[in-house]
Amino acid sequence: MGELNTAELLVQCLENEGVEYIFGLPGEENLHILEALRDSSIQFITTRHEQGAAFMADVYGRLTGKAGVCLSTLGPGATNLMTGVADANLDGAPLVAITGQVGTDRMHIESHQYLDLVAMFAPVTKWNKQIVRPSITPEVVRKAFKTAQSEKPGAVHIDLPENIAAMSALGRPLSIDSKEKTYASYRSLNAAANAISKAKNPLILVGNGTIRANASEALTEFATVLNIPVANTFMGKGTIPYTHPLALWSVGLQQRDLISCAFDRSDLVIAVGYDLIEYSPKKWNPQGNIPIIHIGMKNAEIDSSYIPLVEVIGDITDSLLDILRRSDRQNRPTPVTAALRHEIVEDYEFYANDQGFPIKPQKLIYDLRQVMGPEDIVIADVGAHKMWMARHYHCDTPNTCLISNGFAAMGIAIPGAIAAKLVHPNKRVVAVTGDGGFMMNCQELETALRVGTPFVTLIFNDNGYGLIEWKQMNQFGQSSFVKFGNPDFVKFAESMGLKGYRVESAADLIPTLEEAFKQDVPTVIDCPVDYGENLKLSQKSGDLSCQVWS
Repeated sequence: MGELNTAELLVQCLENEGVEYIFGLPGEENLHILEALRDSSIQFITTRHEQGAAFMADVYGRLTGKAGVCLSTLGPGATNLMTGVADANLDGAPLVAITGQVGTDRMHIESHQYLDLVAMFAPVTKWNKQIVRPSITPEVVRKAFKTAQSEKPGAVHIDLPENIAAMSALGRPLSIDSKEKTYASYRSLNAAANAISKAKNPLILVGNGTIRANASEALTEFATVLNIPVANTFMGKGTIPYTHPLALWSVGLQQRDLISCAFDRSDLVIAVGYDLIEYSPKKWNPQGNIPIIHIGMKNAEIDSSYIPLVEVIGDITDSLLDILRRSDRQNRPTPVTAALRHEIVEDYEFYANDQGFPIKPQKLIYDLRQVMGPEDIVIADVGAHKMWMARHYHCDTPNTCLISNGFAAMGIAIPGAIAAKLVHPNKRVVAVTGDGGFMMNCQELETALRVGTPFVTLIFNDNGYGLIEWKQMNQFGQSSFVKFGNPDFVKFAESMGLKGYRVESAADLIPTLEEAFKQDVPTVIDCPVDYGENLKLSQKSGDLSCQVWS
């Protein structure tokens, strides 16, 4: 093989970890890594901004469970990477970020573009390290991937100074150790089963950890056999099919909603794979008086509104099936909260035939659901449309509606859709975004065209930051500093070699989507949206009474 330098050894280690793609930008301080990638099996995808690269790695990690990898140079390249790295870390997506750096011989003095990147990335990663000697490269890489992919997954960072990258390196990639399952204690399983057997109105709250653990089938069996209704967080969509008679759909709207009544009436919440960051327990258990069972791979976070009776820690599938075998609910009536489903479904169906224009968000999402198959994927950006997508876009299977609700960074949808299409080239993929989020990373549509990932970008266009306006109107009765102008999105798309469409009536949307899916290039659909529905929902929530289900 000949003598390797550190960058070449690093790339061998990445190949050993099964890395398929590295998303990033070239820079002076990562030239040796780029040169090492020239003959690698890893595909380097040149993005138009480092934030886009990090978002691609983020979504790749969330969809595959394998760490997505992104690369930047030092200084401004690294700071651009930060937002996507932080998003992956708080959303529980495995990610490895690699940055170039000045040589170690320049770090003790003021130096062009030098920042202490290890210190900078430390607060937004699980672990990070600078490679200071060529020989430690295999250990650093192996630890990075093991840490990123271990529960709870997240981001790690490797910093490689340019002089170290060029040095001769001895070593080889480390073998990858097998991951052993952990099992919950008999005491916790029995305690959980006993509490569930006694509860009159139990409710399951399921989060993204259930999806990460591939425990959706077990969750569905658990709920079905024990006849317990299920609410999912924004990031837990698809853990139980939305057509299931016990599915109460999504909780997490930052105000009361129909599903709030289920928590009001519950005498036991069974939290499965639930991370507090997905939806604060202070929203659904403000007094801290609802008994809780915590089922997950890790112990519960500390929170005054989330103090479990028992914590069942271990493989989630095994825990659910063990509790199911130990529980006795044969003589228990169906929880009263199950009756909520009729009201929730009725609310969803209400706008199915609405022909108003601009299109109401409920109708827009209803029609989108009609053209998407059960395995197709939508990536929701952040804004008012995210709240409506979370509330109204329902899923049959996990990881078919990705919503960032840990860090909740605007601009994720388009880069995320590129990653989704790379992972699942035969599925329909839609980036659902507002006009604000679109303009943050729309440059990555050129990347999508270049790497051959045709997906649909659906813009909810209201010429403003709709979510902030919604909150301002609720809090102050007026809005300020949220309106802006937009380019002609159709011409913008066409100028990049894409297809552009503009929806001009409610009846246009479904045929426009179907036409867009036939294209072999990325497409952009500009759809005016009526966000007058935001305040109507707030008013409805303010007037919500749960007495009808008591």
